[in-house]
Amino acid sequence: MNSTDDLIKHYEERLAAFEERLRRMEGDAGVATTPAPRMRAGTGLRLGVDVGGTFTDLLMLDEKNGRTYTAKVPSTPADSSIGVLNGIEKICREAGIAATDITEVMHGTTVATNTVLTNAGALVGLVTTKGYKDVLQIARSYVPGGLGGWVIWNKTPPLAPLELTIEADERMGANGEVVAQLDEAKIRKDLKRLFSEGVEALTIALFNSYANDAHERRIAEIARDLAPKIPVSTSASIMPEMYEYERAETTVVNSYVRPVVSKYVSNLHRELRNRMGDNVLLQILRSDGGLSSAQLAMDQPVNLLMSGPAGGVSGALWIAKQAKFENLLTFDMGGTSTDVALIQNSVARTRRETRVADVIVRAPSIDVRTVGAGGGSIAYVPELTKALRVGPQSAGADPGPAAYMKGGEEPTVTDANVVLGYLPSDAKLGGDMEISREKAVAAVAKIAEALSIPVEEAAEGIVKIVNENMCGALRLVSVDQVYDPREFALIGFGGAGPLHANALAKLINSWPAIIPRGPGVLCAYGDATTRLRNEASQTYVTRVAETSNGEVSKMLQELRQSAAHELTEEGVSTSEHSVFYQIDIRYRGQGMKLTIDITPEEFEREGLAGVGQRFDQEHEQLFTFALDAEHELVGLRAVVQDAEKSFIAENQSGGGIDPSAARISDTRIYADGAWREGHVYDRNGLQPGNRIEGPAVVTEMDATAVILPDHVGVVDDVGNILIWPANHDKAR
Repeated sequence: MNSTDDLIKHYEERLAAFEERLRRMEGDAGVATTPAPRMRAGTGLRLGVDVGGTFTDLLMLDEKNGRTYTAKVPSTPADSSIGVLNGIEKICREAGIAATDITEVMHGTTVATNTVLTNAGALVGLVTTKGYKDVLQIARSYVPGGLGGWVIWNKTPPLAPLELTIEADERMGANGEVVAQLDEAKIRKDLKRLFSEGVEALTIALFNSYANDAHERRIAEIARDLAPKIPVSTSASIMPEMYEYERAETTVVNSYVRPVVSKYVSNLHRELRNRMGDNVLLQILRSDGGLSSAQLAMDQPVNLLMSGPAGGVSGALWIAKQAKFENLLTFDMGGTSTDVALIQNSVARTRRETRVADVIVRAPSIDVRTVGAGGGSIAYVPELTKALRVGPQSAGADPGPAAYMKGGEEPTVTDANVVLGYLPSDAKLGGDMEISREKAVAAVAKIAEALSIPVEEAAEGIVKIVNENMCGALRLVSVDQVYDPREFALIGFGGAGPLHANALAKLINSWPAIIPRGPGVLCAYGDATTRLRNEASQTYVTRVAETSNGEVSKMLQELRQSAAHELTEEGVSTSEHSVFYQIDIRYRGQGMKLTIDITPEEFEREGLAGVGQRFDQEHEQLFTFALDAEHELVGLRAVVQDAEKSFIAENQSGGGIDPSAARISDTRIYADGAWREGHVYDRNGLQPGNRIEGPAVVTEMDATAVILPDHVGVVDDVGNILIWPANHDKAR
């Protein structure tokens, strides 16, 4: 904004959007309450909340004063909202502010993920077109494990049982024409029987409904008339794209998690309003790293399946922009698992599929790979092989590692870090949670006795094995995707990430290893700094030669308007919208497709020819070749985002290269088979320009970082610690 007129125009647009929303709410009296309208930036505090398997992390941004506040509390797996509310109480108490000062809450949640993993979702009924009753059973006829895989493969039952699947007498053509009218009398009768079976959610997935969803909408009306309290999901509203199996599966998963997620979000929103006032805005992080309104999250929870891991990548993106790094490998190590992802040119790689256990849905998500390796991963020695193993079993939050003194007795990665001196016994997790070296040694001694080696060697073996497990995940997002990890920096975060970042960077030769400020709450930082996002898509299968730039541009603009509606409902004016298009394209005759991102300005300038060139380049990047063949469009998509949230932290003054002012004590670290003398530093005392020689331990409220021997940590202008090999040019 460069003038008073611009400010007035901006205010009037926001006011008009708000008044339109009020009119809608007044006209929809009796309908479920929608979230409160957005307040203007700077009028209150912004809170990011991330729920992990072991800890719940919170980060509060005070935009007016450029300050941040953090808190970490134990997660409450039985009811995640309890941990969230406990964390809010703690952060408000420590910051000395009232809960009513918080106006925006951005929340990354694993509720949808855990519902699928624990088989705790709703009993789902399914309506298909006549002849397609077995769509979920047949799936794609894929059996993992090669030619003999079917002998040992136990297929997971579909989330909508065959006995709760009914068929509708109807048919739509591929072009949207009505081939056979819907038999409403029969479907009404069948729905009555289905509801009498006790279904808790209903999915309607008809053949070719992406082209014309009139029959799906009519069946939904009949279902709501018969059972108004049962949530209904239609495939055309969840995934308006071709491929009947993927569309049906995605919509069934949406129905499966919808009652659980709706109850959680609704209850949490009610508690937040009770504590913070009716105007508090709750938004939920999506799998693709954008934010969703609370209402849309309740209606389409299938987009939340990777909400938790997406927060870390969003936070890493934010940190990377401040530190001026464009290419990153992200490494988020928590108590239960580790998530890794790749960022290139300041954009996180995404995919159109989301996978949780055996469930694969067509929903956009950041390309995050997860391994069962965390601070709570349990080490053991099988009696048969006598070979040390680590994970995927985890001590979790309860009872946790032995060092936490909460009843855990099994040796974990955290216990090994305590034994090695990487995690000093006088450090306090979350600022107030004590750890015991004595109990950690006793736990790791079980491994040492089983292998007949010293405790220190057993602990180092545990750490090396878990590092290799995580290195394998990093190769999946880099080497396996034809990216050279040497061209990327590695950013380590999460409660345990900074303990292992230096070792992992050494394994894959990715420098520097970046330890951001507040690494243990970076996921919450991502929640607090990401943007509201929505998308609209449609199938459009046609050869590029048979369409035109103008025709495609018109369809993309219509999709853009459709996607922008949700943001306008949240009080975001069109002047704050950021838009890009996604075009699914392939070589004619190909079964697979790639998604090409392009801005409206780039499409206007380059057209379909530019999209084809980008596709050829991407195809060659992934598969080492491109074909001299005709291109074919498959689908179009418009993604609309809120303006990027601004936050300018307090300026930090330089402190020279000497970090001695932040030195707390001397310590010993076991590395490469020997004890070595080092120092412990207080992260809050470090200044830009400080040079920390390894071995060293850097402690702060939410995480502890390790700088290995023959490595150096340099504090950059925004407070990140950049770890380099001691002989690297950047370390001198």
